[in-house]
Amino acid sequence: MRTIKNNSEKMIEIKNSKFISILIKICNSNIDTFLNEIKSKYPKATHYCYGYICGDDKKSSDDGEPSGTAGMPILNVLEKEDLNYVLAVTVRYFGGIKLGAGGLVRAYTKSITEALKEAEYIELEKGLKVEISFPYTEEKNINYILKDFEIIEKKYGENITYTVLITKDIEEKLNKYNLIVLEELYIEKKNS
Repeated sequence: MRTIKNNSEKMIEIKNSKFISILIKICNSNIDTFLNEIKSKYPKATHYCYGYICGDDKKSSDDGEPSGTAGMPILNVLEKEDLNYVLAVTVRYFGGIKLGAGGLVRAYTKSITEALKEAEYIELEKGLKVEISFPYTEEKNINYILKDFEIIEKKYGENITYTVLITKDIEEKLNKYNLIVLEELYIEKKNS
């Protein structure tokens, strides 16, 4: 499984219609903000079709195109490429020539496929979002164990509490501390 390294955009033209495919790396499935930004950037487009995969959550939208001709083809390309945490939006400016159902499926599939050809990828592996609480005397040791991982938040109180993304193999090293698993998710694969 993998995700994209950076957001990207690619435009292709098919029978006078412009298809602008935008790839966005997402970490939760609240995509309305991204869709609103795209609609603001391309305000006179005919359709804003999308598909996304975020963890186990998947969704697609044809946004007015005939059912199954836009959103599902976009989502199918993401699945075929084994991608996760990606929102793929294709903005269409209608060019006056109807493509028919098969033509639309091919056009949306091609648009996303072309955009993905220019993307850089990051390999993912199963991981955990955890909260770990430990005494101040253990901070140096914990920081050493977590040196290759993303610490999302640090809180200093009676004890130190970190919210961190870890791989499952590190969980054992941290179990002797007060460890709470917040969620299972996919995280960037660490080079060993």
